[in-house]
Amino acid sequence: MNVELKTKQSRIYINGEWVGEDLGELQVLNPANSKVVGSVPNGGEKETNEAIEAAHEAFKTWSKTTAYERAGYLEKLHALMLENQEELAQIMTLEMGKPIQESRGEVLSAASYLEWFAEEGKRVYGETIPTHAAGKRLQVWKKPVGVVAAITPWNFPVAMLTRKLGPALAAGCTIVIKPSGESPLSAVKLVELCEKAGIPRGVVNLVTGSSSKIGNAIMENEKVRKVTFTGSTGVGKMLIEQSAKQVKRLSLELGGHAPFIILDDANLDAAVEGVVASAFRNAGQTCICTNRIYVQSGVHDAFVEKFAAAVEALKVGNGIDETVQIGPVINQASLEKVAHHVEDALSKGAALVTGGSPVEDSKGTFYTPTVLANVSPEMVVMNEETFGPLAPIQKIETVEEAIKLANDTSYGLAAYVFTDSVSTGTKLVEELEYGIVGWNDGTPTATQAPFGGMKESGMGREGGRQGIEDYLETQFVSIGVN
Repeated sequence: MNVELKTKQSRIYINGEWVGEDLGELQVLNPANSKVVGSVPNGGEKETNEAIEAAHEAFKTWSKTTAYERAGYLEKLHALMLENQEELAQIMTLEMGKPIQESRGEVLSAASYLEWFAEEGKRVYGETIPTHAAGKRLQVWKKPVGVVAAITPWNFPVAMLTRKLGPALAAGCTIVIKPSGESPLSAVKLVELCEKAGIPRGVVNLVTGSSSKIGNAIMENEKVRKVTFTGSTGVGKMLIEQSAKQVKRLSLELGGHAPFIILDDANLDAAVEGVVASAFRNAGQTCICTNRIYVQSGVHDAFVEKFAAAVEALKVGNGIDETVQIGPVINQASLEKVAHHVEDALSKGAALVTGGSPVEDSKGTFYTPTVLANVSPEMVVMNEETFGPLAPIQKIETVEEAIKLANDTSYGLAAYVFTDSVSTGTKLVEELEYGIVGWNDGTPTATQAPFGGMKESGMGREGGRQGIEDYLETQFVSIGVN
């Protein structure tokens, strides 16, 4: 099945109605060939405030539904996502370039969050606290926080949405969704499925358009009680400042600069597989992809040789091709950033092992999967998140050196450790300042596990039993009895 997206304007969804035909449009380009695959309305403050008002009104009744009723809607949406997996996957690949196999996997992962939180919503427990006085009964109640605004990124446009939508609806909150302008079409399709699932009017709303105008309306409207955002640390810091005026609750999943430590006793074949999976998934455009590879001297040369061979075997091309493993980066600015990181490293003494240039004769934004050796800490690539298919390798001597280098950053989202020593691995995990650690595992995330970072990589957790907590208020009730 091939989805043919016509160049037409999608609509925005407010209070159960598809609107926005009278607004200007924003075109969506396929980064594999620069062709227009669709467009969305250029909404702003007015549409955002209308969506917030709809969500505020719907909250009055949605929050009173039972956890079982809300779970029923999420289960219907989960089933519809599975039924429409191929269409969702192909839309995603056409709008942001991800290889189709990865897109199909993302749809399954995204749907799993709906199934998970449908069940977690039934397990939002209060407490009875032992009293300090005979005439009192002490209780803890849990209540939904209110209207939630979800601002989602382009690189995982479906999974990042359901990780927010699932717990919000399960907790009894209503939601206003602002997808990335780079890949909004899959979000539109997902909201169509929300409507098909029968989710009541106003519970789910979608607004596309100017990020600054929509973002400002969200942060200024006191009816929005929580904002959940996945994106850059810079924007996250701005949201923290804006949230202070109303003390809005925030969940922020921000940037990363993941170290990948490979010690002398590691299984090299497993390490190569792990680094390839981490560094080149989605063309290196993931928040938890490794940006810095530290290899102990005893296995350094052997690892570089094995790793380079594996990288050279990766097929680059249009993601709609079933055999492609590496698609394009999202746009020209991203392509130029990868090139800058490579050029800076080479100018400072790095060695080019493989790759190192844009793909010739391409109409899209493709960069060859690249491996650099002999890198050092002063190179830009070792300090800035690349978000592209680039893997820099630095030789290290000791575990202590690895820990120092790994923690020498303001980020703390994900880190990776490959060692067969339980003692050494435990020491590393204890010392690493990261919210997620993959120990002999290059793909550590799971629906049932908490996802989030330390330091400037964010606050709050998504997924796991922890993922619903940020959508709930804790209320203490002291009851006087005769």
